[in-house]
Amino acid sequence: MKLFDNTEIAFSLKSDSQLERAYFLFRMIQNQPMVRIGSAVTNFALKAHLPIEGLIRSTVFDHFCGGVTEDDCLPIIDNMYNNGKVHSVLDYSVEGKDEEVSFDGALAKIIRIINFCEEKQSIPFAVFKPSGFGRFALYQKLSEGKKLTSKEEEEGNRVVERFHKVCKLAVKKDVPLLIDAEESWMQKAADELIEELMELYNKEKAIVFNTLQMYRHDRMNYLKELHKRAKEKNFYIGIKVVRGAYMEKERERAEEKGYPSPICTDKKATDLNYDTAIKYMMEQPKMALFAGTHNENSSYLVMDLAKTHNIKVDDNRLWFGQLFGMSDHISYNLASEGYNVAKYLPFGPVRDVMPYLIRRAEENTSVAGQTSRELNLLKTERKRRKL
Repeated sequence: MKLFDNTEIAFSLKSDSQLERAYFLFRMIQNQPMVRIGSAVTNFALKAHLPIEGLIRSTVFDHFCGGVTEDDCLPIIDNMYNNGKVHSVLDYSVEGKDEEVSFDGALAKIIRIINFCEEKQSIPFAVFKPSGFGRFALYQKLSEGKKLTSKEEEEGNRVVERFHKVCKLAVKKDVPLLIDAEESWMQKAADELIEELMELYNKEKAIVFNTLQMYRHDRMNYLKELHKRAKEKNFYIGIKVVRGAYMEKERERAEEKGYPSPICTDKKATDLNYDTAIKYMMEQPKMALFAGTHNENSSYLVMDLAKTHNIKVDDNRLWFGQLFGMSDHISYNLASEGYNVAKYLPFGPVRDVMPYLIRRAEENTSVAGQTSRELNLLKTERKRRKL
């Protein structure tokens, strides 16, 4: 039996009722029209303040999220770590806020999480999105090379201050920071800022991690250029490598605005790009890799490369990551072999986390084979338990 086929280990932390809920949810997600209709109805119901939060909470929210607050997440974090050897990355998944007060709130939240990480071995990383610390439109304007007004410059300085504040604390507490990637039309400004932070704070090891979405065909060149500059300026590189989360949006915008799509032509090209980045990074001594993947082949490849390059399974420069509620067959089976594995554990008020949850559902329906693989594994485990 191949490692990822072991459903007993994969679902060892799920009760029978949790297993049934997961099976029900993935069957729903498999139905593309239902996901579209469900997303639209949910958005409408929330905007109209209809009392549906309880229903969301007991189904999709509890499957994909850890809770409303970071404290809510603690029983799940402890259970995954103590019984499954899997770590957690607390992900404050409130999206689309545009006011200074919410950016300062996100900053306070990340500072609290970094302090949490210092206390708990089970939470090895902190994470945030650039748009959690500043307006998306501001990053976009900077990415397009447009001149900022004096008011926007002040706003930009506050964004940079927030980044420095968390990075300084992360260095002090020795907690690595994962900075998520977003849409391509704002990413250039985020990349430039993150590189400055790497140069400043990654002198002794990788504390600041950028994220590369490998469904973008330009990311491999970007990684090589970044590596060149890192060698010149003598700093470590930390990268979370993912396939990407905004494919439909990226293609639609490119078509609408009449520019070439930044997305690879097909899944095969994306997979090749992803694996090329992993091979490149694992050959470099001053790079730390967080392989965010739900792909079994890429996971096996990382394991093979670790053997080839004599990288120990528990080497802190190598981590695997999956989302909570998905790909347990990868997470728990890797952890059982001694690899460093972390689940992204989203949390936040139900209403505010809905954009994240809707994106998760849409992503699952658009990635060919993802949902049917989950369903087959759940079916296998249900059968095994009955026997």
